This record gives sequence, structure tokens and C-alpha cells, in this order.
Amino acid sequence: MNRRDLDPDESPRAAFGAQLRSSREERGWTQDELGERMEYSSTHVSAVETGRKPPTSRFARQADAAFGSGNRFVDQYRDVRSASILEGFEEYAAQEARAREIRVFELGVIPGLLQTPEYAEALAAAEVRRGSITQEQADERVAYLLARQRRLATPTAPLVHAVLDESCLRRTIGGAEAMDRQLAKLEQLGSTPGVILQVAPFSMGEDRPFALPVHLLTLPDRSLIGYSESEGQGHLQRDSNILAAWDRNYHRLQVGALSEAASLDLVRAARKEL
Repeated sequence: MNRRDLDPDESPRAAFGAQLRSSREERGWTQDELGERMEYSSTHVSAVETGRKPPTSRFARQADAAFGSGNRFVDQYRDVRSASILEGFEEYAAQEARAREIRVFELGVIPGLLQTPEYAEALAAAEVRRGSITQEQADERVAYLLARQRRLATPTAPLVHAVLDESCLRRTIGGAEAMDRQLAKLEQLGSTPGVILQVAPFSMGEDRPFALPVHLLTLPDRSLIGYSESEGQGHLQRDSNILAAWDRNYHRLQVGALSEAASLDLVRAARKEL
């Protein structure tokens, strides 16, 4: 048995592992015995107890069932998941459905709210291959994205204004057939009243005002919340001066990008080139 001790205050993952071990030892169970009750191997139980492997939602549910602990481990898992999401994103996502308008600028990949499940799964699968996440975490990530999409498919959903850098159309994700279906979805969404779709062409050059992806929410009281990401880092933006600058630059981006009709033409051209 691996007796590496964890400090519960170190992280939500450490707290989960320490609680799992404590609950098991209180009952006098070995890792093998707990694994049998949870339908996991003793090696997997050990890895979660020592923090080498993060828990998943299924693991947390099985732990609560084995211990008869209600939702203790499910609640702790939510803390683990929140800690794994880039800082600020969970709060941003919570505000997303109540926003009046969502403005997005994206580089390299189609914005999540416009992705097909197949496209989203291909991105998540690549992270699994790189060892960044487990397959179960990948499945949960895609499910979370689809839930966000469903919340925005209601009669009171906010207007979505997405400006895509041309690289979003040119970078093939999931193979040619999956990318064709993704571009077809963009065509369909760009023709609906709830979505404004524009493409910032490569020809904008240095006049493109944003160097990184940017998200801007307009809330019911007309206040703004922003969110941006760089490699491995996320930031929720509430500073009014910075948000005012983002707002102005987004207007410049809209003016410099192709019109809606020309953008859809470019999407169709990208499909033909696949």
C-alpha cells in the first residue's frame, strides 16, 4: 500500500485523496476491498489517494455509494474540477447564459459555442494523447461544452457575435470530413438571427486589434465582463477602463473584418478546399 501522506490544504485534489483514505481506513478496508466496492482497481484507488491521479465524476459517485456518504465526494469533486479549469472561466461561464450579448474573437480554433460535438471531441482527444487529461475528463469536458450550448439554444438566449480569425477556417481539426461538417455548421449558424458571424481575414495584418482570443459579455444592466486566455492561463476581466478599451477594439475588429455575407462565402470556399 502506498503510504504517501497528503496535506489536505495543499489543493482540492489532495483534500479529496486524504478524505478517501481517511474514510477507507475508518472502515478498516484495504485498497483492494474499496476497489471492489467501487469497481476500480486497487492501483487506481491508490493513485487517487496519493494525488497521482485526479478523481472523475464517476469515481466520486462510486465513492459516495461505497461509503454511503451522500454527496460528500461528489461535492469535493466539484472543487477538484473547478481547480482544473483555467482561472476565471467558471465564473465567466456562469454569467454566459444570463448575458444579453456574447462577443467572441478566436484564433486557430472555432469558438466553443459554435463547435460540433465531433470537433470538440477531436480537440479533447488530442489532449488525452498528450497525457494532459484522462479520457473520462475529456468526455466530461465535451459534455460541459454541449451543456453550455444547450443553455444558449433557448428563446431568451443572448445574441452571439463571433469574429473568427481566418486561421480558424484553415486549421483542419479531426480530419477533413469532421472539418467539413464543422464548417457546414458555421454556414448554418451564420444564417440564423441569433448569431452574427464574421471572419477577420489574414489581409487585416497588423490592423487586427487583438493578438489573443477575447470574450466580452454584455449583462442585463449593460455592464461588461471580459475573459481572455493565454497558454495555460485564464483571466476574468472586470476593470472598467480595460473593458472600455476591449469594447472599442472589438468595434474596430467588426469594421475591419469581412461582412457577414463575405464571411459565409469564405467559409464555403474553405469547405471546397478541404
